[in-house]
Amino acid sequence: MTFNVLHGQAMTGGRPVAFGVGEAAGEPLGAAVAALDADVVALQEVDRAQERSGRIDQARVAADAMGAAHWRFASAVHGRSVPGEGWVLDPKAPDLRVYGPPGAGAGAGAGADTDTDTDAGAAGGVEAYGDAPAHGVALLTRLPVRHWRARRLAPAPFALPLRVAGRPGLVWVRDQPRAVLAAVLEGNAGPFTAVALHLSFVPGWNARQLAAVRRWIADLPRPYLLLGDFNLTGAVPRTVLAATGRERWHDLARTPTYPAHRPLVQFDHILAHGVPPSSVRPALTSATAPLTPLSDHRPLVADVQW
Repeated sequence: MTFNVLHGQAMTGGRPVAFGVGEAAGEPLGAAVAALDADVVALQEVDRAQERSGRIDQARVAADAMGAAHWRFASAVHGRSVPGEGWVLDPKAPDLRVYGPPGAGAGAGAGADTDTDTDAGAAGGVEAYGDAPAHGVALLTRLPVRHWRARRLAPAPFALPLRVAGRPGLVWVRDQPRAVLAAVLEGNAGPFTAVALHLSFVPGWNARQLAAVRRWIADLPRPYLLLGDFNLTGAVPRTVLAATGRERWHDLARTPTYPAHRPLVQFDHILAHGVPPSSVRPALTSATAPLTPLSDHRPLVADVQW
């Protein structure tokens, strides 16, 4: 499953609903993820210790709800989200930080089983930034994990007018850094690689980021599953990937996901490479994009027979 959760924001008819307080702030997110019952989950627009979402660790809430013993959260930014101002970044915090369950450690590498590859480096002490407000992506799984990897993608150098949930008309929005998480998972027939990503909304820049991600995982074991909000529609993502590595990629789900209350376009994708066609075909017929109480996106869920 992939799901842009809009920092766990509950919605009614396309309008945001007030957050709960304390632990209650995470209940809608946990309930939504648990109800979809996926074994591998990629989440985008995930908050950690943000005031707007109750200062909770949303990745941990979602992992606990679905029973995922293995998970990581990678920060795209460290800072606070301020209404009307966007992100107020913490200049002392590192650009990329990876967090996991208790015992996994935290830091640029988030433990010995993780390597990092950042555009701007990842520095700073673990203790200093353990509770720093952050925003990024998460990858959660019930399957054993052999290896974790994280990377930060630089933002486009300009803004675009966009529709923003809860605000009328178009709003000029600056692009922000993005984070990517990859995990080598242990499947019934051997290892495979799952990647959680959230690409830029800037046309062309997001295609460039996708090509960079494909090159970045080239040394990891196949099959590949890329799950995320690509901010690209139709056949564009698989066309970019095919052009990058001259490979055949499959869309495991072709259905609109945005806006959630009346889906018109598909920004969210689950793309596979190295999965036999006989396995892909039934997955296409069982793919769904169910309506949930959360977010301006719908989750995308697909069953894959390995």
